[in-house]
Amino acid sequence: MKDFKGYIQVYTGNGKGKTTAALGLALRALGAGLKVAFIQFLKKGEYSEIRALSTFRPQVEILQFHEGGFVRGQPDEAVRRAVTEGWRKAREIIASGEFQVVVLDEINMALSMGLVTLTEVLETLRKRPSSVEVVLTGRNAPEPLLEMADLVTEMREVKHYYRKGVPARVGIEK
Repeated sequence: MKDFKGYIQVYTGNGKGKTTAALGLALRALGAGLKVAFIQFLKKGEYSEIRALSTFRPQVEILQFHEGGFVRGQPDEAVRRAVTEGWRKAREIIASGEFQVVVLDEINMALSMGLVTLTEVLETLRKRPSSVEVVLTGRNAPEPLLEMADLVTEMREVKHYYRKGVPARVGIEK
Protein backbone atom coordinates (compact mmCIF):
# COMPACT_ATOMS: atom_id res chain seq x y z
CA MET A 1 0.00 0.00 0.00
CA LYS A 2 1.26 3.40 -0.94
CA ASP A 3 2.33 5.65 1.94
CA PHE A 4 1.83 2.93 4.57
CA LYS A 5 3.52 3.96 7.83
CA GLY A 6 4.46 1.13 10.16
CA TYR A 7 4.46 1.35 13.94
CA ILE A 8 5.62 -0.89 16.80
CA GLN A 9 2.94 -2.67 18.83
CA VAL A 10 3.42 -4.76 21.97
CA TYR A 11 0.84 -7.13 23.46
CA THR A 12 2.00 -8.34 26.87
CA GLY A 13 0.75 -9.29 30.33
CA ASN A 14 -0.34 -12.45 32.11
CA GLY A 15 -3.84 -12.57 30.63
CA LYS A 16 -5.16 -14.56 27.69
CA GLY A 17 -5.39 -12.89 24.30
CA LYS A 18 -1.96 -11.67 23.21
CA THR A 19 -1.61 -14.01 20.24
CA THR A 20 -5.33 -13.70 19.52
CA ALA A 21 -5.00 -9.91 19.28
CA ALA A 22 -2.03 -10.27 16.91
CA LEU A 23 -4.04 -12.73 14.79
CA GLY A 24 -6.92 -10.26 14.60
CA LEU A 25 -4.56 -7.55 13.43
CA ALA A 26 -3.02 -9.95 10.88
CA LEU A 27 -6.48 -10.84 9.56
CA ARG A 28 -7.40 -7.18 9.22
CA ALA A 29 -4.12 -6.47 7.40
CA LEU A 30 -4.65 -9.40 5.03
CA GLY A 31 -8.18 -8.17 4.32
CA ALA A 32 -6.72 -4.80 3.34
CA GLY A 33 -4.28 -6.44 0.92
CA LEU A 34 -1.18 -6.09 3.09
CA LYS A 35 1.45 -8.83 3.22
CA VAL A 36 1.93 -10.42 6.63
CA ALA A 37 4.76 -12.48 8.15
CA PHE A 38 3.57 -14.39 11.22
CA ILE A 39 6.62 -15.70 13.07
CA GLN A 40 6.14 -17.86 16.16
CA PHE A 41 8.87 -18.41 18.73
CA LEU A 42 8.59 -21.20 21.31
CA LYS A 43 5.52 -22.59 19.48
CA LYS A 44 5.34 -25.31 16.90
CA GLY A 45 2.44 -27.33 15.63
CA GLU A 46 -0.71 -27.36 13.58
CA TYR A 47 -2.74 -24.97 15.71
CA SER A 48 -6.16 -23.84 14.46
CA GLU A 49 -4.87 -20.31 13.83
CA ILE A 50 -2.06 -21.65 11.64
CA ARG A 51 -4.55 -23.60 9.53
CA ALA A 52 -6.72 -20.48 9.18
CA LEU A 53 -3.81 -18.19 8.28
CA SER A 54 -2.55 -20.75 5.76
CA THR A 55 -5.63 -20.12 3.61
CA PHE A 56 -4.21 -16.67 2.83
CA ARG A 57 -0.99 -17.92 1.26
CA PRO A 58 0.96 -16.50 -0.57
CA GLN A 59 -0.08 -13.17 1.01
CA VAL A 60 1.02 -14.53 4.40
CA GLU A 61 4.25 -16.23 5.43
CA ILE A 62 4.01 -18.43 8.53
CA LEU A 63 7.16 -19.56 10.31
CA GLN A 64 7.52 -21.49 13.57
CA PHE A 65 10.74 -21.81 15.54
CA HIS A 66 10.68 -24.27 18.41
CA GLU A 67 11.63 -27.84 19.23
CA GLY A 68 9.60 -29.79 21.72
CA GLY A 69 6.83 -28.85 24.13
CA PHE A 70 6.39 -26.12 26.72
CA VAL A 71 9.71 -24.89 28.10
CA ARG A 72 9.99 -25.18 31.88
CA GLY A 73 13.20 -24.02 33.49
CA GLN A 74 16.19 -23.57 31.25
CA PRO A 75 15.64 -24.22 27.53
CA ASP A 76 17.73 -27.00 26.04
CA GLU A 77 20.18 -26.62 23.16
CA ALA A 78 17.60 -27.60 20.51
CA VAL A 79 15.27 -24.81 21.66
CA ARG A 80 18.16 -22.33 21.71
CA ARG A 81 19.14 -23.26 18.14
CA ALA A 82 15.55 -23.01 16.88
CA VAL A 83 14.99 -19.58 18.44
CA THR A 84 18.38 -18.32 17.21
CA GLU A 85 17.48 -19.41 13.68
CA GLY A 86 14.04 -17.83 14.04
CA TRP A 87 15.48 -14.52 15.16
CA ARG A 88 17.96 -14.54 12.26
CA LYS A 89 15.09 -15.11 9.83
CA ALA A 90 12.87 -12.49 11.53
CA ARG A 91 15.60 -9.84 11.23
CA GLU A 92 15.95 -10.69 7.53
CA ILE A 93 12.19 -10.43 6.95
CA ILE A 94 11.87 -7.13 8.82
CA ALA A 95 14.85 -5.57 7.00
CA SER A 96 13.59 -6.71 3.58
CA GLY A 97 10.48 -4.51 3.73
CA GLU A 98 8.64 -7.20 1.74
CA PHE A 99 5.95 -7.54 4.42
CA GLN A 100 3.99 -4.57 5.74
CA VAL A 101 3.09 -6.42 8.98
CA VAL A 102 5.49 -8.68 10.88
CA VAL A 103 4.19 -10.47 13.97
CA LEU A 104 6.83 -11.79 16.38
CA ASP A 105 4.65 -14.09 18.46
CA GLU A 106 6.16 -14.94 21.88
CA ILE A 107 9.32 -12.93 21.20
CA ASN A 108 8.91 -11.36 24.66
CA MET A 109 9.19 -14.80 26.26
CA ALA A 110 12.28 -15.53 24.15
CA LEU A 111 13.72 -12.25 25.44
CA SER A 112 12.90 -13.00 29.07
CA MET A 113 14.52 -16.46 28.75
CA GLY A 114 17.70 -14.92 27.34
CA LEU A 115 17.29 -16.64 23.95
CA VAL A 116 17.32 -13.32 22.07
CA THR A 117 19.10 -10.15 23.20
CA LEU A 118 17.15 -7.00 23.88
CA THR A 119 19.88 -4.91 22.23
CA GLU A 120 19.43 -6.80 18.93
CA VAL A 121 15.64 -6.51 19.05
CA LEU A 122 15.72 -2.76 19.72
CA GLU A 123 18.34 -2.22 17.00
CA THR A 124 16.30 -4.23 14.48
CA LEU A 125 13.19 -2.21 15.30
CA ARG A 126 15.07 1.09 14.99
CA LYS A 127 16.55 0.13 11.61
CA ARG A 128 13.38 -1.36 10.10
CA PRO A 129 11.95 0.24 6.96
CA SER A 130 9.30 2.83 7.87
CA SER A 131 6.71 0.81 5.93
CA VAL A 132 6.95 -2.19 8.30
CA GLU A 133 4.58 -2.58 11.26
CA VAL A 134 6.01 -4.93 13.90
CA VAL A 135 3.86 -6.63 16.54
CA LEU A 136 5.63 -8.26 19.49
CA THR A 137 3.69 -10.59 21.77
CA GLY A 138 4.30 -12.49 24.98
CA ARG A 139 4.52 -12.03 28.72
CA ASN A 140 7.31 -10.11 30.39
CA ALA A 141 7.95 -7.46 27.73
CA PRO A 142 11.03 -5.54 28.91
CA GLU A 143 10.66 -1.89 29.87
CA PRO A 144 12.96 -0.51 27.10
CA LEU A 145 10.76 -2.25 24.51
CA LEU A 146 7.62 -0.77 26.08
CA GLU A 147 9.24 2.67 25.94
CA MET A 148 10.12 2.28 22.26
CA ALA A 149 6.72 0.95 21.21
CA ASP A 150 4.04 3.18 19.74
CA LEU A 151 1.23 1.04 21.16
CA VAL A 152 1.30 -1.17 24.25
CA THR A 153 -1.58 -3.34 25.42
CA GLU A 154 -1.32 -5.29 28.63
CA MET A 155 -3.63 -8.29 29.01
CA ARG A 156 -4.46 -8.84 32.68
CA GLU A 157 -5.97 -12.05 33.92
CA VAL A 158 -8.99 -11.38 36.08
CA LYS A 159 -10.51 -14.86 35.88
CA HIS A 160 -9.69 -17.92 33.78
CA TYR A 161 -11.39 -21.33 33.64
CA TYR A 162 -7.96 -22.94 33.27
CA ARG A 163 -7.63 -22.41 37.04
CA LYS A 164 -10.60 -24.77 37.45
CA GLY A 165 -8.88 -27.48 35.42
CA VAL A 166 -10.34 -26.75 31.98
CA PRO A 167 -7.67 -27.70 29.42
CA ALA A 168 -6.93 -25.71 26.27
CA ARG A 169 -9.77 -26.26 23.80
CA VAL A 170 -9.42 -26.68 20.03
CA GLY A 171 -10.80 -23.62 18.28
CA ILE A 172 -10.64 -21.45 21.41
CA GLU A 173 -7.14 -21.71 22.93
CA LYS A 174 -5.45 -23.88 20.32
